[in-house]
Parts: sequence; structure tokens; C-alpha cells
Amino acid sequence: MSEMMGNTRKEALKAILHRLHAGESPQDLQAAFRDAVGNVSPQEIAQVEGELVQEGMSPEEIRRLCDLHLALFRESLEREEPLAPPWHPIGILMAEHRELLRIAEKLTRLAQGQGSPEELAHIREHLEESERHYLREENVLFPMLEKHGIVEPPRVMWSEHQEIRKLRKELGTAEGEALRERSVALGELLASHFFKENRILFPTALQVIPEGEWHEIRAQFDAIGYCCFTPATPAVPVSRAEPVPGPPAGRLRLPTGEFAPQELEAMLNALPVDITFVDKDDTVRYFNQTKDRIFVRTPAVLGRKVQNCHPQKSVPIVDRILREFRENKRDAAEFWNPLQGKLVYIQYFPVRGANGEYLGTVEVTQDIGPLQRISGERRLLDD
Repeated sequence: MSEMMGNTRKEALKAILHRLHAGESPQDLQAAFRDAVGNVSPQEIAQVEGELVQEGMSPEEIRRLCDLHLALFRESLEREEPLAPPWHPIGILMAEHRELLRIAEKLTRLAQGQGSPEELAHIREHLEESERHYLREENVLFPMLEKHGIVEPPRVMWSEHQEIRKLRKELGTAEGEALRERSVALGELLASHFFKENRILFPTALQVIPEGEWHEIRAQFDAIGYCCFTPATPAVPVSRAEPVPGPPAGRLRLPTGEFAPQELEAMLNALPVDITFVDKDDTVRYFNQTKDRIFVRTPAVLGRKVQNCHPQKSVPIVDRILREFRENKRDAAEFWNPLQGKLVYIQYFPVRGANGEYLGTVEVTQDIGPLQRISGERRLLDD
């Protein structure tokens, strides 16, 4: 019975949103919304937006309608913000919202001449550092929501992140009236955006993401880093709630993903660089096979000492690089020289294990001539 009532409310909500899309004003629909829908949950709002996209409404239409939706939803959403402890990813994001709004308000005052140029520069630095806030949402929270079936709200929020970034970039060089206009616009955009996240996105996240997954989310937040302040330490050690199952047969599991052997081989061969790996005993163990390899490599070199793969005059340099990598005295070595119409750039990097132990050396070679000729910018795909 409760599921049927929930479906009825969602259908009523969709009908109201379609009327809104057809041009009726939010004010005219307030009563219909209140009578037909009542207190709709944030998760239902998220589900309805997803269903509307499946029925043909474009994500961009959803984006344009979002502000109008809020005029309808505000009555049902004007409740206490979702509670999350300071260590919790949602608690961190909401605390950053408060701090970023404070920074935006201060920017508006500074833009009106109520402060020094040094203070303005400091505020601009804070706005640049806030990028980590959006990166954490886009690369951790949004994928987790999608994993649990919430797709459209993250897309809408991501599009607003792009608007915030655009305004933030303009604020980096704006002066005078342009600075005043853009600072006000940023404050308004942040207030609207944060309201949607606090009242719709975050309650939905707390409802659909199991409690045991939040510690893993926090660990991924930590890896990206923070802005505005250093958050509280998690309440319990960060760990996965359940053991991660092994990869399917024939696939290689790594900490950040998995491959079938043929996928890994094809990916390494598709890279625009030549790679050669030498193990901790100076033995050549692997090379990729790019389409336009600069230096010839054949299977015959596998198992051969790397010193035997270089002219005798180069061996002392090779030995020194490997020795200093082993002794942790060097993190890279690089060389470049013209060769057959190319500018060949050769880099060597030590390969170390999780505990810093030396596992070997990787050589990366590429033609950087085309890179040196790049100027300006390209934002469109060429034909």
C-alpha cells in the first residue's frame, strides 16, 4: 500500500513538473503541489528527475527547470538540514558550503571597495583552492550516487559546477564594475547551488548510500584533499565494510581498477610513448609496442641485462642512474636530443613498492617536437 501511495505521489509530481515545463508559473502550481503531493522526499525528487529524462526531457531542460522546481519544493524542503558528524563526507561538504558562502560575502564587500588589494588577492586564492570541493563531489560522491541509481541530480550539479568555475575564472582578472557584478553573481549562484545540494542531493545520498561505504568515501576525499579547513578525523579507522571480492577469472585486479590481459596490453600499446621496464636486478622485463616506436625493441632483449643494451660509452651513465635510484638519491633522469627529424625526450623513473622498496626502473621515450609547436588553445574536436 505504501509503495502504491509513493508511486501515486511521484506520478502527481511528474504531472505538475510537466505543467511547469509547459509554461505554468510556480505560483499557480503551489496549491496543486501541496494538495496532490504533500511532503515529497529528496530521494523521490531525484527519482522523478531521472524518470523525466528517460521520458524524453533533456538533462539541460532539467537543469533549466531546477530553479523553478525549487520554488515548488521549498515548502517541503524547509526542514532541518541533514545531520552528519564533522568527520563524515556530507558533514565536511556542508561545512565547506558555509565557509564558501562566507568567502563569497567577503568578496562582495571587497569588490565594493571595503578592503585592501591584499585581502582581495587572499580571497581569490581561497576561491581557487575551493576547486577541491567540487573535485571531491564529481569524482567520489557523484559516482557513488550513480552506483546506487541516482543519476540525473549529479549531472545537474556538475553543470552548475562548470558555471561556478567560469565565474571564478572571470573573477581572477575582473576589476571595477565587472568585479562587483561577478562577485554578486557568484554569491547568488553558490547560495542557490548549495541549497539544492543541502536539501536534495545530500539527504538522498545519506538515504541510498549504505553506512559502511562512507568510510571508504572519506578515504577517497582525503586522497584529493580539502579547502577552507582540515576536517575532523574519522570516528573509526577508514576501511572497507566488506572484503572486496577477487576479480573474475582471467582479469588482473589493481587498487584502482582491473583489466583483462589483452586490455592492459592494448592500452599500453596505445599510449603515445615508448615504455621499457627493467627490474631490480637490471634485467629487461617488458616493453610496449607502439605504432611509431622510436627505438627498436625486440623480444630478444627480454631477460637481457640493461647494460648490454647500450653502447659501452653509455654504460657508466646507466649504472649511475640505477645506483642512485636504488639508494633513493634520485627521483628522475632525463635527456633529449634531435634524431631523424624528431626531438627525442627520454625519461627514467624509479619504480618503488608500497613501502618505498626499489622494484626497478621504467624508461619513457617520446617525440616532443609536436608538443613544442602547440600554442593558444583548442576546445573543439577537429574534423
